Amino acid sequence: MGLFPQAFIDDLKSQVDLVAVIQDHVPLKKAGTSFKGLCPFHSEKTPSFNVNRDRGFFHCFGCGVGGDVFKFLELREKIGFQDAVRQLAQRFGVSIPELEGGPSNPAAAAEREPLLKVHEHAERYFQEHLAGQAGTRTRQQLHDRGLNDQTIEMLGLGYAPPTREGLTKYLHQKGFPMPLLLTSGLVAERNAGACVDRFRNRLTIPICRDSGAIIAFGGRAVDNGQQPKYVNSPETPIYTKGRTLYGLHLTKSAIQKKGYAVLVEGYFDFAQPLQAGITAVAATCGTALTLQQCKLLGRLTDKVILSFDSDTAGQTAALRSGEMLLGEGFQVNVTVLPTGEDPDTFIRASGGASYKEKLRTSKKYLELLLDRGEAEHDIHRDEGRRAFLNQMLTVAARIPDTAQRDQFADRLAHRARVMQEVVRTEIRKAAVERRPTLGERTLPSQGQLRTAEKGLIWALMHEPESAQSALAELDADDIDGLASAPILKVARTLNEWPSNDLPQTLCERLGEGEATIVKEVADEPTAPAPAPECCQALKRLRYERERAAVQEEIDRLQDLGDKDSVARINSLLQRTRELVQRLEALNT
Repeated sequence: MGLFPQAFIDDLKSQVDLVAVIQDHVPLKKAGTSFKGLCPFHSEKTPSFNVNRDRGFFHCFGCGVGGDVFKFLELREKIGFQDAVRQLAQRFGVSIPELEGGPSNPAAAAEREPLLKVHEHAERYFQEHLAGQAGTRTRQQLHDRGLNDQTIEMLGLGYAPPTREGLTKYLHQKGFPMPLLLTSGLVAERNAGACVDRFRNRLTIPICRDSGAIIAFGGRAVDNGQQPKYVNSPETPIYTKGRTLYGLHLTKSAIQKKGYAVLVEGYFDFAQPLQAGITAVAATCGTALTLQQCKLLGRLTDKVILSFDSDTAGQTAALRSGEMLLGEGFQVNVTVLPTGEDPDTFIRASGGASYKEKLRTSKKYLELLLDRGEAEHDIHRDEGRRAFLNQMLTVAARIPDTAQRDQFADRLAHRARVMQEVVRTEIRKAAVERRPTLGERTLPSQGQLRTAEKGLIWALMHEPESAQSALAELDADDIDGLASAPILKVARTLNEWPSNDLPQTLCERLGEGEATIVKEVADEPTAPAPAPECCQALKRLRYERERAAVQEEIDRLQDLGDKDSVARINSLLQRTRELVQRLEALNT
């Protein structure tokens, strides 16, 4: 039987998040630098199953089982090593190469390892030209921008000479075929069919995976008036722009250690802080922040300081990025730089110490939003106050942490001169919806409700005391994702309410659509199911949903291919095991 090349195995492991994979099977919770949960391989009540994302292994101190991500799948799903490899590769979108000693599959093999090697050789070519006579002017330009030789070397900067086929011929002489060079994006085919270097007369900036492997390049103009200013590698089988954060391979350890990340936009916005000793930094490469990039940061920290350009476009990007990060559970701050400045120009003009002070005094994102919203609306007039509240409500709906939502509600109430409880109630209603966009919410219909949901709603109207007891057994997570979530979450806030007044008060607190559904269910002549059984059924649904969500997160982290994901994957695997045990307990 053929074997997969070891280089492919190593590359796949670097892209897989062990925590995400294991959390498909076991719920995990973070414990220091690793993750813990109930072992899926033996019965236990106290978590002894540990997953270390950074080191890429799991170990149970109860039964002694341990290993890497492949071993986990082998044991958990009772499959062989090669099947585990195929499963992970398929899940994370990694092309499978030919088996050594097995049937030939050159197309698949050409998609991964050779592409990485091509970029390694291209990097040597660019660096040699930057160090040689051809790169003299570009080296001086870098020095003029305040970058020293150590930073230039650390970043792997190079120079692409103006020749049309210099890199193409160099790589071809190294034995790389033209189809592979075209796939890599380093060589481009023109209309006439000629193949030329994509990067010509440009400073080259390697873009790396978290593991340090080069997967793409950015190319900056070196002549005045040269257009476009930047030329970047296209997306390839090894490079997806929205899943990459520039420089993270150099700074991920510092981000984890310091507990925060400074997020900037451009290559030089990254280089200057790094050279100034601000090591917990990463860059979006000038693109709009994506959800995948948020998740990438989330494996390292839960606090981000946005430090974008001070122009209108930069500040707009900061506001949008902040909202996305907020919705993913991050604490978000924003630096305010002088007009016309970005991190690169500010540090060059004012020094690293001044920039560190800007970071230290960065403003909380939510406070910045309140300031801007208050400036845009006349809150002394009812119309302006209403517009201000509606604008802030859409942001509040994305805050996942209840305590943080309530704090924001209090600040908003103070600014708008409205009673705190009124604002809190409205924000809770908005948060219940948890809509991913800010468009109109689609209300559920009675037909979308499960029997257990109908049973609880019916009990709230006819047997409120029994319903309150059942709801007290449910957690917020038991309700999230249900069609009836807007109704049940409001009902949970009334759990201390007198039973006799509960039906009327609940309908008053609900929106028109939800109240209509409650009345429709209440009109049924008998209970769809007893409230206690409904509670158990919803918990079972919650655990099944969590298992699916954990598995999806494991898949995503494995797709990212970052060794730092191992601890998170381990935690997710532990979480999966916990969920399995809870499901088994419900069935007994």
